[in-house]
Amino acid sequence: MKRICFTVTNDLHYDQRMHRICGSLSRNGYEVLLIGRKKKNSPPLLKAAFQQYRLHCWFEKGKAFYAEYNLRLFFFLFFRKMDAVCAIDLDSILPCLIVSKLKKIRRVYDAHELFTELREVISRKMIHRLWLKVEKTAVPRFPAGYTVSEGIAVEFNRRYGCQYETIRNLPVWRPLPDCKPDAPPFILYQGAVNEARGFEQLIPAMHDVNARLVICGDGNFMPRLKELIRREKLEDRVELRGMLSPDALWETALQAKIAVAVPDREGLNQYLALPNKFFDYLHAGLPQVTVDYPEYRKLNAEWEVAILIGNNKPAEIAAALNLLLHDNVLYDRLRRNCLRAREVLNWQEEEKKLIRFYSNLFQH
Repeated sequence: MKRICFTVTNDLHYDQRMHRICGSLSRNGYEVLLIGRKKKNSPPLLKAAFQQYRLHCWFEKGKAFYAEYNLRLFFFLFFRKMDAVCAIDLDSILPCLIVSKLKKIRRVYDAHELFTELREVISRKMIHRLWLKVEKTAVPRFPAGYTVSEGIAVEFNRRYGCQYETIRNLPVWRPLPDCKPDAPPFILYQGAVNEARGFEQLIPAMHDVNARLVICGDGNFMPRLKELIRREKLEDRVELRGMLSPDALWETALQAKIAVAVPDREGLNQYLALPNKFFDYLHAGLPQVTVDYPEYRKLNAEWEVAILIGNNKPAEIAAALNLLLHDNVLYDRLRRNCLRAREVLNWQEEEKKLIRFYSNLFQH
């Protein structure tokens, strides 16, 4: 039985993509260990068919955290027996590179995003230069890898000649209830509350939308988001529910009317990304408002599950949200399309590419 270690810097409790990946590989005959970090407020680990381990760090954020975590990760990996190691994003790639060379084992890069093009990275010149140096050093030494969108895969090929596969962040198919709950409808945003997610435009847009916005998630923009809501005097229209477990998030989505995600154009990552929330929304049967970026455009041309807006200015966001709230014919068409799309765009189909990838990896 081949043993694979996966490394992330986040709390394993909320990482649905890694739970799907590790679960699929475990069910298909691999011995899997998922390594993350333990924070002060980390909830208990979810039960899983694979092994999980969280590294404790004294530092919670910043350069000190990354230095400490990478050092702890290196020693942890060095003393583990494994046949392959998979680095998830740049922030855990260096220990995986070094250990794989020392142990002469296979290494894989799983890019959940184009890390060096995140706004919180490119907006700080020294930090950007540092991560770009890590990328230029490490990524070309990971010839085997995959990422979440074709656009990001093409960009890695352009930069480093890497032929990465696309394994999208699709949810596991599960049945939907027959009807919506009898409660006031609300608009859902789920996912990271980070910079460049368009909250500076979304929150003011709510002045002109007669519905409640429910935000599920947390991140580095949360303090500013709270201040923005207070400054706009929208406390009665915007609800912050924080981080929810995957099951609680699913139940929340089932109660919503429509969904929204309006990331900024700044940063190539936002422009090329295909985040899991796009698919989570359609799996819950939620028509959504999002931006007219290449990956969304390709999917919407095939399935028509969203209203794509040309920019994320407050007036355009509000107009699109109101259109979905009041145009029943359009809403019903998009919802039916969501229900059709989820029968094809689901993890039960996507995991076949993952299993084939690791089978080929060990054969060669």
